[in-house]
Amino acid sequence: MNLNLLGLVTALATFLGIWWGHVGVRLIERRAVRLWKPIVGALTLGLGLEALALTTASRPLSAAAGILGVTLLWDAFEFVRQEKRIQKGHAPANPENPRHARILTECPSATTLDLLNRDPVGRRVSAQEARELVSEKELP
Repeated sequence: MNLNLLGLVTALATFLGIWWGHVGVRLIERRAVRLWKPIVGALTLGLGLEALALTTASRPLSAAAGILGVTLLWDAFEFVRQEKRIQKGHAPANPENPRHARILTECPSATTLDLLNRDPVGRRVSAQEARELVSEKELP
């Protein structure tokens, strides 16, 4: 009996690609002083994986490389979108990062608070109420 690992490999590549993409973009964007470096890195690695997917004879390797390559290409785009979320106050800024410090001074809606790091209240809340809920949670 031959096992077909293609489904398992593609499922794992998809899960790990999306998971790392979500977590990695947030972590790298928070620390990167200049965004062009991680963007170029993600584009280069993504295109390299796509080239591997097109040229390898192994179907599982081709599938995994294709999925991870497209995920990295999308992550390059997400670095810019994450910075816009920070400018709008939808994601927390890192005041120790000079790029984020500039955003905090130039964008009145930017904040260092993670407005999603709060207990749910069962209804929509305003930005001000979210700030109050986060502040209450951070009190000793």
